[in-house]
Amino acid sequence: MGTIVLSGTVVLVVLGFGNHNWWLAAVALLFLYIRYGRDSASAPTSGGASGGSSGGGMADDYKSYRDRRDRQAKWERRYRRERPLEVRRQQRDKAK
Repeated sequence: MGTIVLSGTVVLVVLGFGNHNWWLAAVALLFLYIRYGRDSASAPTSGGASGGSSGGGMADDYKSYRDRRDRQAKWERRYRRERPLEVRRQQRDKAK
């Protein structure tokens, strides 16, 4: 996908020597690709676009997965601690 966008941008820049509106189209294409094209499968982080120099999108995905998993486990422990009778009732209903 990135290769297509970059080659399209080069074509628009070359066409821009004859008509400067093509340069605006190239800038718009790059902006849209950076904003919506990269990492569209993952949710944006609070720091903005995640494309750092680490080069490992999978490592970032796993880290965010671990963070979500740990946060969920923390909430579940808190729920069990604050509502022991409700948790016992749910476990009893689940066992039936």
